[in-house]
Amino acid sequence: QVQLVESGGGLVQAGGSLRLSCATSGSISRFNTMGWYRQAPGKQRELVAQIGTGGTTYYADSVKGRFTTSRDNTKNTLTLYLQMDSLEPEDTAIYYCNLQQDRFSWWGQGTQVTVSA
Repeated sequence: QVQLVESGGGLVQAGGSLRLSCATSGSISRFNTMGWYRQAPGKQRELVAQIGTGGTTYYADSVKGRFTTSRDNTKNTLTLYLQMDSLEPEDTAIYYCNLQQDRFSWWGQGTQVTVSA
């Protein structure tokens, strides 16, 4: 079993910054892919950023140059981060952490990010 817990969401004005964290626990494989997805009201969940074990990253076009994802595996605990800068009202959504390993996909409960104009 794997548990993912997001934190760091909140309300911010346009142009501001937030940093999301995703703490993992449970049986984490050596090789995995972690990512951030978001879902705005009335829209489908979409991939925002992804990072593999080796550090290779992917970003959606809408967040390139503004968001940065990273992972930290010190102290035997894997944590995923999403640094969000120059936030826009269109970034308002629930952000979910995702872990893919061994053909399974795990999700966190989500954290709300609201960007006011």
